[in-house]
Amino acid sequence: MELQDRFWEASIEELKQGYIEEKNGFVCLLCGREIEKGIIYPVQGLLYEPGRFMALHIEREHGSVFEYLSSLDKKFTGLTEHQNRLVRLFYQGKTDAEVQQEMGIGSASTIRNHRFALKEKERQAKVLLTLMELLKEKDSHAPSFLPLHPSAKMIDERYNVTEEEQKKILAKLFPEGDGGRLTTFKLKEKQRYVVLREIAKKFEPGRIYSEPEVNERIKEVYDDFVTIRRYLIEYGFIDRKPDGSQYWLH
Repeated sequence: MELQDRFWEASIEELKQGYIEEKNGFVCLLCGREIEKGIIYPVQGLLYEPGRFMALHIEREHGSVFEYLSSLDKKFTGLTEHQNRLVRLFYQGKTDAEVQQEMGIGSASTIRNHRFALKEKERQAKVLLTLMELLKEKDSHAPSFLPLHPSAKMIDERYNVTEEEQKKILAKLFPEGDGGRLTTFKLKEKQRYVVLREIAKKFEPGRIYSEPEVNERIKEVYDDFVTIRRYLIEYGFIDRKPDGSQYWLH
């Protein structure tokens, strides 16, 4: 199962902790790192069981689950930039007066109104989630859409792709099948998204790559590695350090 599938299929409790437990270990929902069961992990003179080590990994690599989730695109969170900043300040434990002073808006009562508005969004989200769960039981005509990777950027119609469309696109552009080469990258937006999604599978979650290593992985599929690499970053599939010294699957 791919990371985006695990992320969207996780329960709220699993999302809150940032990882899921599987038969042989634990998987980080934020970056895909896998921790094996039955192994003790040493860190700075201390020994950690797999579950505790995964929690430590999230703290060290992602700060917190809250920090990761609140940094997602507003089309994922449903929050405006203003609301997102408020939520971050609330999470830091600031009082309404402190939030009002830091943001320089209205009064403390204005901040309480914002809290009320956020609570209303929470209630709406809960009802919508329940409605969609009930709908799944009745709507036999709903297509299966490709799950979005949480680090997706500029979310728009290009991501509106069904699993059936994906199969047709991959069959046409990768005629040699899985592991084969891409015929062309002169593509429409939806096709480009599907192709980039496929190429991203060549990178392992949690592994750090040098730029030459990234280029070699891409060249296995297509010669113009510079263009592919740029689009993988633009679409949020991979990230890198500003100096280009390290790359990783986002």
